[in-house]
Amino acid sequence: MMLPIALTTAGAAALVNFWLAWRIGQVRTAEKISIGDGGNPRLIARMRAHLNFAEYVPLVLILIALIELARGTHLWLWIVALLFILGRVAHPIGMDGSRFARTFGMATTALTTVGLGLYAASIQYLAMFHIG
Repeated sequence: MMLPIALTTAGAAALVNFWLAWRIGQVRTAEKISIGDGGNPRLIARMRAHLNFAEYVPLVLILIALIELARGTHLWLWIVALLFILGRVAHPIGMDGSRFARTFGMATTALTTVGLGLYAASIQYLAMFHIG
């Protein structure tokens, strides 16, 4: 079975992950820091943004794939996945200084994670009562 939302979101997440690593490499090169963070605040912020990405994306991708598998491909799930990826791009921009971007990134990540988690946990129970 093809899972187009999960597949597209995973592909986008892979590209964002590469972009985040590239950004870290740019600071490492400019500041001549090959190992660790060298106490450089800009490098620390970029490394933390990359780790934050790694903390949330796998779980959300699993939730998207399992929900798509259980319920099918729906427009609302495409929208949630798109907002999640946009938030994952905004967050590291925010870590570089844009308060709005960081807030948008954190909010979309939190809402997506909690919303998908609650929905995934309730699918079986909704099905028992023929709801949703």
